[in-house]
Amino acid sequence: MGVNMRDDTPVLIGAGQFTYRGEIENSPSPLELLKIAADRAVGDAGLLGSVLAELDAVAVIAFSIDAPGGLSKLPLPRLVNPPASLARGLGAQPAWSVYTETGGNSPQQAVNVVCERISKGQSELALVTGAEFLGSLTKRLKAGLGFGGWGDDITDPPVRIGDPRPGVTPQEAAHGLGYPVNTYPLFENALRARDGRSLHDHQARLGALFSPFSKMAAANPNAWFPVERSPEELVSVTDRNRMISFPYPKYLNAIMEVDQSAAVLICSVRKARELGVSEDKWIYLHGCADAADLWHPMDRQDFYSSPSIRLTGERAFQMAGVGLADIDIIDLYSCFPSAVQVAAQELGLALDDPRGLTVTGGLPYFGGPGNNYALHSIAEMMTRLRARPGAYGLCTANGWFLTKQSIGIYSTKPVEGDWIREAPLMIQERIDALPHPEIVERPTGPAVIETYTVVHAREGVRMGIVIGRDGAGRRFVAHTPEDAETLLNLEAREGVGRTGTVGPHPDGVRNLFIPD
Repeated sequence: MGVNMRDDTPVLIGAGQFTYRGEIENSPSPLELLKIAADRAVGDAGLLGSVLAELDAVAVIAFSIDAPGGLSKLPLPRLVNPPASLARGLGAQPAWSVYTETGGNSPQQAVNVVCERISKGQSELALVTGAEFLGSLTKRLKAGLGFGGWGDDITDPPVRIGDPRPGVTPQEAAHGLGYPVNTYPLFENALRARDGRSLHDHQARLGALFSPFSKMAAANPNAWFPVERSPEELVSVTDRNRMISFPYPKYLNAIMEVDQSAAVLICSVRKARELGVSEDKWIYLHGCADAADLWHPMDRQDFYSSPSIRLTGERAFQMAGVGLADIDIIDLYSCFPSAVQVAAQELGLALDDPRGLTVTGGLPYFGGPGNNYALHSIAEMMTRLRARPGAYGLCTANGWFLTKQSIGIYSTKPVEGDWIREAPLMIQERIDALPHPEIVERPTGPAVIETYTVVHAREGVRMGIVIGRDGAGRRFVAHTPEDAETLLNLEAREGVGRTGTVGPHPDGVRNLFIPD
């Protein structure tokens, strides 16, 4: 035990995960999923369920159905205030209860915020929890089943934490950039072109990158798709692995239609001792940081880097007093291959690092439970660190489109001295001051492709999305003609760097890029 550890040092004492695979008629409601994860976290800490009534802080990760867009319009009852509903269901009366904004960074950010509150004496016992239920929801809608028990009578809106801004501008949305399956391939094609890799060689690289993730998922009892797949199987386009958006077939995409929940119980060292939690359960957050890149995709300096990952990584290592070589266990947020590659690049990791890059199996194979994936990675990290006393674990979490980043460094080793979280604004000011290209909303004339993707429907190619530069070097977004010849040609040979002409689309809303 560190002799200089303060009583108000935050410590994670319990973690719980749940994956429902039963009959759709018996699928748990969102509130039930949260309760199951909370109960499992309490049991993991060696405590009785009654301790949940003592919670003075509750943070619930936003459900996907509450995100802006089509899901928010689905005809089903809702929990207007999930943290209040959960607190009532647990018999708790927390002084602080919050619901996060949309973003896969939210679980790590919530843990960072809760730990800061505990270090300042504002909370003693807190629960961070989240759930995703798009799997049962979509099946219930298709089967015409009801949603009894999914809503309640609480009508006061929740307090929310996180950045509420939409992930894209109206113009970006009009061109399809509001969908991760369209936008992450833009990063991927930019990475390939920057490295001068052929289309074939790069696909092989993607298979080699994610095959070990699927192997990890195959051994994980909580994984949604516990199937190990070879590199070739992951990138070979078949009826079961159709192309989604070039160059990603289905097996390289995060899958959100899952039923999974997770929770972590966090308290002060003082409270952990009071509760009698065995110290071999304690996990400390040694380093953390939060920041966002230049907010909209079109504003980025390029499409193959992330200053926010680099800077939050630097800050988290500095706070923890360790370096990358001291990290023993790693989980990189893995919604798509480009997210893993950029994070590894910015943190100084090799893609074949012998430590591995996931503890769960990743979002395409473990499952992509909406905004809540990172809470599963934190829960799994806690289990692994307990089995390796003194080891350090690194978790990254990513929201929107390589936009919002949160990082945590964990260990059983006690934190000595004051636990101090640096204000995120310290990093954010540096990022916001970065120079970036001028954007033109209505480009005309000669142009060149900076990056691109081809979006597929089940029946074949559907549309091309191009981000390019006009003759003055200004950045624009456009669609291509939708004829199969144009679209397939962009998949047959490198599109980055190809020239063409850009102008108004016949619909009067979008831009149209016609390749030479």
